[in-house]
Amino acid sequence: MKKRMFLIIGLILLTTLLTGCTEYNQPITSESEGFWNEYIVYPLSKFIIMVADFTGDYGLSIIIVTILIRLLILPLMIKQTKSSKAMQAIQPEMQALKEKYSSKDQKTQQKLQQETMALFQKHNINPLAGCFPILIQMPILIGFYHAISRTREIAEHNFLWFDLGSPDPIYLLPLIAGATTFIQQKMMMAGTANQNPQMAMMLWLMPIMIIIFAISFPAALSLYWVVGNLFMIVQTYFIKGPDLKTQKETGKAGGAKK
Repeated sequence: MKKRMFLIIGLILLTTLLTGCTEYNQPITSESEGFWNEYIVYPLSKFIIMVADFTGDYGLSIIIVTILIRLLILPLMIKQTKSSKAMQAIQPEMQALKEKYSSKDQKTQQKLQQETMALFQKHNINPLAGCFPILIQMPILIGFYHAISRTREIAEHNFLWFDLGSPDPIYLLPLIAGATTFIQQKMMMAGTANQNPQMAMMLWLMPIMIIIFAISFPAALSLYWVVGNLFMIVQTYFIKGPDLKTQKETGKAGGAKK
């Protein structure tokens, strides 16, 4: 049952992503058709233009709108983080159940599922609670990404040392995007990356991919990544601050003991 639910969630996310990617190179206008364009990408594009008209700068508009959108989905991020922390807290008990019911026969596995659900109920945890915020966040973030890419007005302006419609000529913005991605992921994975080799690999793989993409993509997208990452770093510090300090002190104590 759980695998089926995750499969459905994965298909929904994939469908959302592909819906946006099919028109990636087409400018977004009031004449763009389809639910994705009319209700997500175009309104976000108009909002960017409206803020730019008010501030007089499209680069500043991207920064402001990125922060506003991150603030909008902040409650969802907090809920997702709390759910993740709750699941992490009961991992020892879940591992004990897996060891207790290690047999692969059907009756034993059914008993394992029953005991696992009872454990969730005991701690008042919904194992899917951390997935629903992602389902809501992803269309918004992907839509904003496409709004930046497909808004013609953005490509016609510059900001700081770069043209928003062209790649950063000195590659500084892609490097900052990669570095902030690494820091943000390291904070999010604190205490778990060492236990999971796949997560440890993603810690390095994602920043490298971001740098590669940012080198060839318009600088407006790199600016969006940098601002979003900086917001996430600050957000993670305040949400997971006590945990980060505890893990840091534990690491120092372990090093001193050695």
